[in-house]
Amino acid sequence: MNKIALGVIFGIAFGIIDVLIMLPIKFEDPRKRLDALSGAFIDRFMIGFLIPNVELGVHPALAGFVVGAGLSLPSAIITRAYAPIIAIGAAGGLIIGIIAGGLA
Repeated sequence: MNKIALGVIFGIAFGIIDVLIMLPIKFEDPRKRLDALSGAFIDRFMIGFLIPNVELGVHPALAGFVVGAGLSLPSAIITRAYAPIIAIGAAGGLIIGIIAGGLA
């Protein structure tokens, strides 16, 4: 499968999963909720999109872990919710890396 198409599929799937995880969270107002869910979707979409399209010269699972954790850091710093954001990014990146490596 084309790496771009694979990245789009992984990105949409990871974005949707992350938004579903965030749905039960209470927010101050609807605007902040929309901002948080939109930002999370875009953040996770880009992680899913980049992993099959980046070549770091290491095993794809390790590359996915590094990309997922690294791209999650800015959001974690801004929100000060380090553990859940980095953990989901790293775990999702690892899983996407494993799947993308198996499809390559």
